[in-house]
This record gives sequence, C-alpha cells and structure tokens, in this order.
Amino acid sequence: MGKKSNRIVAAMLIALLGSPTSWYLHDLRRAAGDRHEIVPLPFRDLQSHVGSRGLTITAGGFDLLRADAVLVRTMPPGSLEQVVLRMDLLARLEAAGIPVINPPRAIEAAVDKYLTTAKLAAAGLPVPATRACQSVEAGLEAFDALGGDIVLKPLFGGEGRGIARLGDRAIAERTFSLLVGLGAVLYVQEFVRHPGYDVRVLIVGSRVFGMRRVNGLDWRTNISRGATAEALELSAELVELARRSATAVGASLAGVDLLLGPDGQWRVIEVNAVPGWQALGRILRVDVAAAVLEFIAATDAEKAPRADRK
Repeated sequence: MGKKSNRIVAAMLIALLGSPTSWYLHDLRRAAGDRHEIVPLPFRDLQSHVGSRGLTITAGGFDLLRADAVLVRTMPPGSLEQVVLRMDLLARLEAAGIPVINPPRAIEAAVDKYLTTAKLAAAGLPVPATRACQSVEAGLEAFDALGGDIVLKPLFGGEGRGIARLGDRAIAERTFSLLVGLGAVLYVQEFVRHPGYDVRVLIVGSRVFGMRRVNGLDWRTNISRGATAEALELSAELVELARRSATAVGASLAGVDLLLGPDGQWRVIEVNAVPGWQALGRILRVDVAAAVLEFIAATDAEKAPRADRK
C-alpha cells in the first residue's frame, strides 16, 4: 500500500493532446506546479513508424511512449482516415501500457451522439426518444413520430453548436434536404420540455461534482449559449445516473448532462469524454485541474512499471 502511495505523488510526464493555447493547459500546468511536466501535442502532428524492432509514436519530435500518461483534451474534425489513424495510435499507446484518458473506445463512443445514446439505452438508462436516418423521407417520418417538435443535432460536436429545434414540418423538410445533400446524417430527438435548466455532473475517477445550468432566454442550457451556472448538491439518484452513464461509454473522466422531463423523470442527454470544467470549478470553488492530475497519477500508479518509460 505504501509503495502505491509513493507512485501517486511521483512526478509525471503527461502528453496532452490538445491546443497549446487552451485554458485547460494553463489550468493543468498551474495545478501541476514544478512537480509534473505537461507537454501539449496537436493531433495533426501524430505519426508512427513500424518496423521489425517495433513501433514509435511521435508528435513534433516528442516520443509518446516516454509519457507516464496521455490526456486527450480534444478530438478535432478530420477525414475518416485521419480519425481512424488517431484512434489506432491511441489504442497502440494503451496497448503499450500507457494510461490513455479517456481510452480510445470511450472517446469513439462519446464523440458519436448516436453511439452514445445507443450504449446508454442498452445499459437501461433513460434517454430521449431518438431516430437516426439518412434520407429526407425517413427524417420526416421521424419528425411525425416524435410529435412534430424535435431537436436536430449534428452527429459530432458539442457545446450546443449546430443544434436546432424544429417545430414546422415544411422547415424541417427544407433543413433535411439541405443536410442530406451535404452527405450528413439526420440525428433527431424528441424535444424534452424542461424547467429551464439541466444538470452537469463531472466525474473525475471516484470524485463527482455537480452544477445546475439555467437559461431563461433559450431552451439550450449550454454555458456557451448564455446559461448561468449554480452550485448543486447532487442527490444519490443523480450520482448513480451519471456514474452509470459514464460507465456505459467507458469514460472515467466525463461530463454527463441530465435533463428533467415534464413527467418528473430524468433523462441522460449527453456524455462528454473531453469535458470542460472552467465554469464548474469557479462556481464550486474546487480545483478541478488538481483533481484531474490526482486521478491521472492514481491511474498511472495502477500500471506495472515499464522499462522503456523515460
């Protein structure tokens, strides 16, 4: 037990896949102080060499196989081949014994709204009625079946970007035609009438934080869309829903969005595998970046030492 504790406080070299100018890099470095080194690396610079002596995975000259952990803080858009390669490389790092947070399978599930919803439903969790299709005709069938009041979402993306509420069939038809013409998938959900707020639960390993996001001027409750945040003491029900949701997609660092419907039942709207914590940390007065680093250290300590590390 004492040996594990020593590993937890040991200095770490963390490869951060994300922007070198981001607020989260600045926050993590603040929390790390002089103890840990955090190296930002963009996804576009990832490359691998494979040969008879094994493989290397580098970015900007940095050898990711030297890292104690890899923290994924973004998943930028790209072609199918680019996204597949990025996931392949994360999987190879994980196979080499390096903690990848979140694991590639969790990231794949969380960035895909359809797959997230399907996994949540398969785990017996409450989700809005959802349809995914590829034609205007099927989209209009979904519009009618979901009560003529729907939320259209891009399959990929977050923070409320690209989301639209459609309550007019003619407008829905024109919107579907435009999207299908661009090769997009139609991912639609029933509009859940809510009391003007939702709940964001941030899971950091064994720790759980919560806030209520309120927006009296817009049905969207994203902070980026003008919502305000309030501290929230989470009930046992909300904690259980959030933990089960994160487990369903395989994420140990996750932001889970919960919405209270008119029937008094909670619904899981989204699981974010690269969650922000800026507003939550400010409202709760909690050093979330420090909690993230503690979680990474604990995860790293559970791995067997690797001879090639450092």
